[in-house]
Amino acid sequence: MDNDSDKGAYGANQVERIEKAQLSIPDEEDEFTEREARKIVHKIDRRLLVTIGFMYCVSLIDRTNISAAAIAGLAKDLVLTGNRYSIVTLAFFPTYIVFQPTSTVLVRKIGPRIHIAVITVFWGVAMLGMGFTKTFGQLTALRVVIGLLEAGFFPSAVYLLSTWYTRYELGRRYGLFYLIGSVTSAFSGILAFGIIHLEGAGGLRGWRWIFIIEGIVTILLGFVGYWLLVDFPESNRKTWKFLSMEERAWVIRRVNSDRGDVEAPRFRLSEYLRAGLDWKLWAYGLIFFGSTTMSYALAFFLPIILNDNLHYDVGTSQALVAPPYAFAGIFMYAVGWLGDRYRMRGPIIVINMVVALIGLPILGWHPDPKIRYLGSFLLVAGANSNVPATLAYQATNIRGQWKRAIGSAIMVGFGGIGGIAGSLVFRSQDNPEYRPGLWACIAVSLLNIILVGICSISFYFDNKKADRGEKELEADDEGFQPGFRYTY
Repeated sequence: MDNDSDKGAYGANQVERIEKAQLSIPDEEDEFTEREARKIVHKIDRRLLVTIGFMYCVSLIDRTNISAAAIAGLAKDLVLTGNRYSIVTLAFFPTYIVFQPTSTVLVRKIGPRIHIAVITVFWGVAMLGMGFTKTFGQLTALRVVIGLLEAGFFPSAVYLLSTWYTRYELGRRYGLFYLIGSVTSAFSGILAFGIIHLEGAGGLRGWRWIFIIEGIVTILLGFVGYWLLVDFPESNRKTWKFLSMEERAWVIRRVNSDRGDVEAPRFRLSEYLRAGLDWKLWAYGLIFFGSTTMSYALAFFLPIILNDNLHYDVGTSQALVAPPYAFAGIFMYAVGWLGDRYRMRGPIIVINMVVALIGLPILGWHPDPKIRYLGSFLLVAGANSNVPATLAYQATNIRGQWKRAIGSAIMVGFGGIGGIAGSLVFRSQDNPEYRPGLWACIAVSLLNIILVGICSISFYFDNKKADRGEKELEADDEGFQPGFRYTY
């Protein structure tokens, strides 16, 4: 009886301590008031979140702007007949997938400022080169190179963000990060529509100017990112200071209080790979696969579907891509706030998938083109909101820096596989209805709901065992902290 009381008191104290850290309320040893603490968090948001968000924006634009170029003359000029367009779009992903695991190790070794900024500049150069391609082979080769370089960005960015925030701040932060990137990049259709009016300037086709101008912007943002990006909170590397030593110490204390894994132990390949044996990491990856299959399919093919299926002209198809993504941004932030506020992760994924499952049949089968276009709002909102929701689901339920690193690599690797699937689900021979692609999106939505159910059942029984003192969760990981519980 006394033992049970002690455990209950310990659990209550643990929850209270974690809640104080998550709400930015200082303990007695902290020198900041609640208002000052919130200002520090907002300072991190402005410096880190906004910088990474806009770099992600150009990353998304550069990997998906080929759809806008395709309907502006690229497909005709480079003879992308048959399956050639699908081959070009998926050529990005093999190197993108293969080089994911090394990126989170490299970012720890050389630091995020150098790592992320350098690869951004280099893929901008490759994007610039796409504006001067003459053949299908040249275009495909450059897409392979861009995949290799971008492999280092997304997992490193996700990993970096997870080191600066507590678990129940990550839902909104990942939502804002993805919102800045995906919603801003959605307006690339309007940007591309404006750029193609440079048709003939310098003796170049309008679609070439899409790659040239956007490549130059990426290069410039890479240089700017070197000055604005920050290192890991505990790093001793020389970096541009935006927090005082006292503020950084406060950040480290609150993250340690929340999950106890600020300091990364020395890298050992065997331990890094052993962390990948946890089946839950692969389940998170499969959920991410389902989400990115839909998000990439929409990024690559929504302008084409609007053009072919709903019979809008080229300019209108490019412009009409933006409103669904703008709506998705509002929806994305709302469900991110909901997940953080009520400390839930799995139900948010289920909500997103249900919204997508409502939008899919409307887009695919409703007889009125205007109503079908409205269906794209629900589909884009559900599919894209599930990307940050899955990132938060994983990050909340992982402990330890190297497990977090390989978890990010596995997840984003599966995201790359989703990109390959998204490149193939809407086939030219299915024009104009694209029914097989719609059924594929329905299938992965249902798969995500099933996987969340399996994980939730496992979390429930593991948490119960931990409550009874039969086991400590994540005890085999270097980030083990007594009192940790999985979040449904």
